[in-house]
Amino acid sequence: MAIPIRRGSIHRRRGPFDLRRTTFGFALIALVLAGGGMALQAAWRSAGRHPVAAGLVIALLLVAALLVLRRRRRARRIAEAVTDAAYGIVDAGIAELDAAEAAREERRLASPEVAAHLVDYAQLDPYAFEEAVAELCRRDGCADAEVVGGAGDLGADVVGTTPDGRRLVVQCKRYGADNRAGSQDLQRFGGTCYAVHEADIALVVSTGGFTEPALEYAEQCAILCYGPEELAAWSEGGAPPPWETAAVSGLSVP
Repeated sequence: MAIPIRRGSIHRRRGPFDLRRTTFGFALIALVLAGGGMALQAAWRSAGRHPVAAGLVIALLLVAALLVLRRRRRARRIAEAVTDAAYGIVDAGIAELDAAEAAREERRLASPEVAAHLVDYAQLDPYAFEEAVAELCRRDGCADAEVVGGAGDLGADVVGTTPDGRRLVVQCKRYGADNRAGSQDLQRFGGTCYAVHEADIALVVSTGGFTEPALEYAEQCAILCYGPEELAAWSEGGAPPPWETAAVSGLSVP
């Protein structure tokens, strides 16, 4: 059943509740009251010394109060304008900070050191991908890292020695985004990386990621798995090299 509303009972719809505007309004009122209280206290103390001046101040305050009461709508509009202006200043400051942060990130990505390693590994051919992984190893301290993949490689595509003397064996899977390395891939590598290649650190790098069974098998066999996210972080310098991650994670020869 509809409830009739008398015309003219509501002159203007109230806008939606704004927490920031309400908070700022209360803060502004508190500042005004505090300032007014301090002014009245100072006036009261000086009233005994300057009664004429105190009377004039009181008269001016009364006139100001009458003007405010008569023009409260205009005062409300002024207060809203001041509030909006304050919000505008804050929003502009936030936007300026965001723009400065974006500019810093853009300069970082455009720097030669970072740009040199922003490689789309999924677009490389398999051999170029192996060379790129070997180059990452050399960049981070495996000076003797080299590509050894080919016919009869038994799963080892890149081998090298870490800065602390451990043997690193890497298998590279340059797969598409819809082709993840599965448990059979990991099982074949797990059967040779330690027994044949004598790895201290076994690493599989896949541009297509890994299936859950593959990750479970890798965890059981202490094989480190790098998908596209981990590879990108390593390449861009946002993450330590795999052998440092293996040391922190406790991955070693089982």
